[in-house]
Amino acid sequence: MISQGEGKTEKDPVQLRCFTYTLIFTKMAQPLRTPVLPAAVIRSASTGTLEVKEPLNFWCGGRMKPKDEKNAERVYEPATGHVLCEMVPCGAEEVDQAVQSAHSAYLKWSKMAGMERARVMLEAARIIREQRDEIAKMEVINNGKSITEARVDIDVAWQCIEYYAGMAGTLAGQHIQLPGGAFAYTRREPLGVCVGIGAWNYPFQIAAWKSAPALACGNAMVFKPSPMTPVTAVMLAEIYAQAGVPEGLFNVVQGAAETGTLLCHHPLVAKVSFTGSVPTGKKIMEMSAKGVKPVTLELGGKSPLIIFKDSELDNAVKGALMANFLSQGEVCCNGTRVFVEREILPKFLEEVVKRTKAIPIGDPLLDGTRMGALISRPHLDRVLGFISQAKKEGARVLCGGEPFVPTDPKLQGGYFMSPCVLDNCTDDMTCVKEEIFGPVMSVLPFDTEEEVLQRANNTTFGLAAGVFTRDVARAHRVAENLQAGTCFINNYNISPVEVPFGGYKMSGFGRENGQVTIEYYSQLKTVVVEMGEVDSLF
Repeated sequence: MISQGEGKTEKDPVQLRCFTYTLIFTKMAQPLRTPVLPAAVIRSASTGTLEVKEPLNFWCGGRMKPKDEKNAERVYEPATGHVLCEMVPCGAEEVDQAVQSAHSAYLKWSKMAGMERARVMLEAARIIREQRDEIAKMEVINNGKSITEARVDIDVAWQCIEYYAGMAGTLAGQHIQLPGGAFAYTRREPLGVCVGIGAWNYPFQIAAWKSAPALACGNAMVFKPSPMTPVTAVMLAEIYAQAGVPEGLFNVVQGAAETGTLLCHHPLVAKVSFTGSVPTGKKIMEMSAKGVKPVTLELGGKSPLIIFKDSELDNAVKGALMANFLSQGEVCCNGTRVFVEREILPKFLEEVVKRTKAIPIGDPLLDGTRMGALISRPHLDRVLGFISQAKKEGARVLCGGEPFVPTDPKLQGGYFMSPCVLDNCTDDMTCVKEEIFGPVMSVLPFDTEEEVLQRANNTTFGLAAGVFTRDVARAHRVAENLQAGTCFINNYNISPVEVPFGGYKMSGFGRENGQVTIEYYSQLKTVVVEMGEVDSLF
């Protein structure tokens, strides 16, 4: 940093700080251009065998060695409990470097035509498709979900980048004719350097969801992954660099709350997009407000799934399983409050318990596995604690809800549990009111449509909701009255990149995916043109 004496000037404070960042930027170490993990190493790895020793921060087109490793935190492989790598959080100087690098790239990228940006993004999507299996495998090792799900996540990531590449060349304004030959037009312009802060349940996919619309609009992005899943965002940064983006356009800084705070307060950051918990979302909103920065918040949920007696029962059961047990239940929009019309409740419970007991749990890298390991030991203990509390409050465990120890010796230190179905639940129970974020389904009976809608909406959350029924009029009527950002009819947890995703109430605001997200990564300028004499009052 420059000294106070060197920085004395009458310039604006923001200009002064930017000058400071420029000095830092010129002095930093040279980036490492080699891959964080060669493809051959990933392909040959199996559960419990991989250890990542390379630096995991990325800016200026390459990985950056950490300035100080004394605050390194261990990152664990969920399926084994083995140490996967060490995450070294970025401090103020490193955050400055990453943001300054992104700003330099933004100045180049934003001047390119939309079609030019699209070509680079399409190349990034192609590389992801080509490296799909390696990225998915690394995602499993770092996150614990099944390889079958991880492959879908990687497919969604490249589809998202491809989708917004298609939109990059279509961004346009309007022409408005005014009296006397005057006219006005609007320009849709980028914001600048955007910050993305990701969650640990979909590490690679979230990085793509946030970066794709940002880059399509001409912005740069500095992305901070969860400290528990630091690896695959770096792989995405390497792919963007390989595709030909300007150096620094997509950067990765590692860290936890302190690093996130530095990003939110940085004067060169124009927008923050966050996926995570409600309490952290509130803090990010508060910090960003000090700089009057727009935010997108995708927060938690306690979503209702309503199953009417006229529904196709087999589909309803499959929908309930998809609504609760994907990614070990670690999904923000899961339909964990399953309301079942009383007349069909016994049959529903019989079927859903039978299928839940049959879910294969184990090594997440095996194709036959359908449920892997939870993200960490503390999180596993937290989820099991919710089940213990539910039993104390009167709920009945119909299956699961216990630690699961696989027979494979290498998995016996992993964070596994058996998926749980809770019966005899009431609306005032902790397991029904609070987000558990684990494989726990709470089943509740209901009698009338009016009653179940009131109960379904009686929550501070509003991320998603679902309804199963053969009655078309009822399906649309219920969807209209559910207070949620996404409503599923006769399915659940389907999130195509073409449709917007986001919440109502305390589940956040702003949207990801779909055309509308362009509006959250751009700003509108109005230009008024007078072709004649100025009509002046003076």
